[in-house]
Amino acid sequence: MVRLLLPALLSLTLAACAPSEAPRIGDYRSVGELRVATRHDAISYRIGDDGRASGFEHDLLLALGDTLGVPVRFVPYPDAARALDAVITGQVHMAAAGLGRNERLPLSWSQSLREVEYVIVGRSGGRAVSTEKDLAGRTISVRRGTLAAEKVSEIRKRVPGVNVHFPIRGAEERLLADLAQGGLDLVATDRLHFAFAARIHPELEIVHELPGRSGIAWALPQEGGALATEIEAFLGELNASGRLARIADRYFGHVRRLDDADVATFLSRIRERLPRYRDFFHEAEALTGLDWRYIAAVAYQESHWDPQATSFTGVRGMMMLTGDTADRLGVENRLDARQSILGGARYLDMLRQQLPEDLPEPDRTWMATAAYNLGMGHMKGARAIARGLGKDDRSWWDMKSVLPLLSRPQYAQRLKAGPARGGEAVVMTENVRSFHDILMRLEKPYEPALALPRLKLGHAD
Repeated sequence: MVRLLLPALLSLTLAACAPSEAPRIGDYRSVGELRVATRHDAISYRIGDDGRASGFEHDLLLALGDTLGVPVRFVPYPDAARALDAVITGQVHMAAAGLGRNERLPLSWSQSLREVEYVIVGRSGGRAVSTEKDLAGRTISVRRGTLAAEKVSEIRKRVPGVNVHFPIRGAEERLLADLAQGGLDLVATDRLHFAFAARIHPELEIVHELPGRSGIAWALPQEGGALATEIEAFLGELNASGRLARIADRYFGHVRRLDDADVATFLSRIRERLPRYRDFFHEAEALTGLDWRYIAAVAYQESHWDPQATSFTGVRGMMMLTGDTADRLGVENRLDARQSILGGARYLDMLRQQLPEDLPEPDRTWMATAAYNLGMGHMKGARAIARGLGKDDRSWWDMKSVLPLLSRPQYAQRLKAGPARGGEAVVMTENVRSFHDILMRLEKPYEPALALPRLKLGHAD
């Protein structure tokens, strides 16, 4: 009889010890932190080469944490479906993972952070897709738990021959890279992820647009509560102040500036020309502390990595230095690739150092890049005009709208240095941002065996 009771008692003991359901997390104030479910993504939450997190929603959430007075703890999940489940089961306070609003789930949602359109992407030269019926016999890969997946599933109901593939741990950038390499047939994603991928995979193209639009939002428990109210107030203030637009511009503002031909040419130059000069760019980073890929992006914008480049205004070389600037920097031969790269990098770094210390990154580097084109005198004048117009002279988002004014007589007369083609400086800087973004995804960071001392430079304009 005892032998018969032992298995039953053991079973009851194990059942009592096993966690049938993890305890729900408490209010963020009692926990002392805001726990956010997310997923690794090129747009919302990403980890850089230096191990630091960044991304559109990452930056917004850090600002939210500052407003609430608590640190933010990001909890990555393999996909959106599991991030949402973590909110439903009470394991986190909210989810922020590039999530399209889905009112059918037992969740509440914040107001939209940005609008999205969904598309099906294929390779150029593939079978044309004129209507949904042309998708019959095709396999569409899509992330599980997304609105794009729901839209594709609806197509499958209308077109039975459509196959849907849900890859395991397949982030958009990975799916689109596999598609470009021929490993997948079609991929359903949103237009912004496609735009990011197309900059390094120009063979990708949109073959079909999925109906309807959606808003990317944050998912909260169904009962909402005080946190939902606080988030609405936070996002309302962010919208009204223009800060939401500035953060969006930091990550998306430059994405669509280059056309397909620009991207194709740049990718070919990365393969054909960059290897000859990569060591010089590494040396430039060791001397200045600037990311070598950013220096290379400036050099490409200036000369397409042509050390013999010369313009009608007299600037020459890989970094297109003027004669006066080259003399101040000790560059003896502007047509020598190494001298030009080191000199140009030092000049860009010097311009960064001349900007106010409280000017944040990456805006500081972008303004220094515009000053590389304009000169620091014109940049200082433009910042004064920005302040006079009630704009934030510490924000690249605001300065982008001010710099083109430098060519207009009513503003140019306020400048000691006279009129300037500020619009060209904006285009130059935005292109550099795009080239740098591409290089960040294709080229490894510099890892010096021994760090070289940084140079201290005097003033130049």
